[in-house]
Amino acid sequence: MDTLRKLPKIDKLVANPLFEGLNTTLLANIARKKIEILREEILSNAKEDFDEKKLLFDIKSSYEKLFEPSLKPLINATGVILHTNMGRSLIHKNILEKASSIITNYSNLEYNQKEGCRGERYEHVSEHLKNLLHVEDVLVVNNNASAVFLILNTFAKDKEAIVSRGELVEIGGSFRIPEVMQQSGAILHEVGATNKTKASDYRKAINEHTSMLMKVHQSNFSIEGFSEDTKYSDIKRICEENVLIDYYDLGSGYIPELPYNLGNNEPSLKTILKDDPSLISFSGDKLFGSVQAGIIAGKKEFIDELKKNQLLRMLRVDKITLSILEETIKAYLKEDYQSIPTLWMLFQDTASLHVRATKMQKEIGEKFCEVIKSTTVMGGGTLPNREFPTIALHVKGKASKLERLFREKSLIGRIENDMFLIDFRSILPEFEEQIISIIKKITLD
Repeated sequence: MDTLRKLPKIDKLVANPLFEGLNTTLLANIARKKIEILREEILSNAKEDFDEKKLLFDIKSSYEKLFEPSLKPLINATGVILHTNMGRSLIHKNILEKASSIITNYSNLEYNQKEGCRGERYEHVSEHLKNLLHVEDVLVVNNNASAVFLILNTFAKDKEAIVSRGELVEIGGSFRIPEVMQQSGAILHEVGATNKTKASDYRKAINEHTSMLMKVHQSNFSIEGFSEDTKYSDIKRICEENVLIDYYDLGSGYIPELPYNLGNNEPSLKTILKDDPSLISFSGDKLFGSVQAGIIAGKKEFIDELKKNQLLRMLRVDKITLSILEETIKAYLKEDYQSIPTLWMLFQDTASLHVRATKMQKEIGEKFCEVIKSTTVMGGGTLPNREFPTIALHVKGKASKLERLFREKSLIGRIENDMFLIDFRSILPEFEEQIISIIKKITLD
């Protein structure tokens, strides 16, 4: 019990000069927990004595750890460009710099400077997006899931939305179309079979309760073999014949034609918009290559109705999203794809990747690594089952051990055929010197 009496008082501990200038409330909470642990260890005879100096430094160390950032930069060397677990699309430093003057200052976010009255926050991206997509109007919400929910709640609440059975998808985080529809108040009317849905299936399902025909991108899977789906142009035609709303949940939308024939089964925004849809929606941080956002485009009359929905206030985007998105759209209008890292990485040819990998191999030494050809996928719930070529550096050694060692240094690679690979498809050139340093450190240790 003598040891227990030696335990210092909290107020005495936090008054120690070692803690000068630190938040005493936080320090007291940490010190209290540390002393309680010591007390329990002493009572259980797990510890006979303690070192007060060690306790002081232990408290300070715990205090400092509280202020270490939880979000940390990683080097994505998996080859998956839209890696959902690592933040999907990157934002170019030039775009962030241009947007920073808005983010760090007061702005005309909702202020009409010309009239001196309240303005519309969506105006700041709407004109640029309308010019890019050639649509009547647009609306931006905080992600594509929000876009789906808002559209269904606005136009199909207590009414039927007809969807193909083969498109009742589940994406990451157990986000399921049927459950989203239920939460929105829409009544799901399934048509067709899992592998085949025809135009006639939609026509037969239409009744007095029908509000819209909805097409959903299959996102992270594909149906192969004996299968058939209905073209969006046919769905559009059926809606016009029956005075219904047509809506295409794209999930991900892209502007320039994709390399490696990736666009063969993945229609571009340009192709889809030729059908003059009532409404479409897609993510801003997938193939579009910008910030997380749900971009809704289509007929002005329907966009106006969406703006009247009280849910919009809960789903709206802030000045940070709008300012970065605006700069990305400007880059698109200028066809400055160099400023959109997602596209830059995707459009790199394998010859360029091979040059970069070979240069790194020479720097490290052939004894430790080799350049190999491989394939990768886009990720982020886009281009399902579509592989395309890439070039990787195989770091020689036990793959599982190397994966852990590199991960500990914030470099995330992948294991393929018992080889640890650093895939150049998802690596920006400015990280190459850092990667070389990490490889040398690990292989030479």
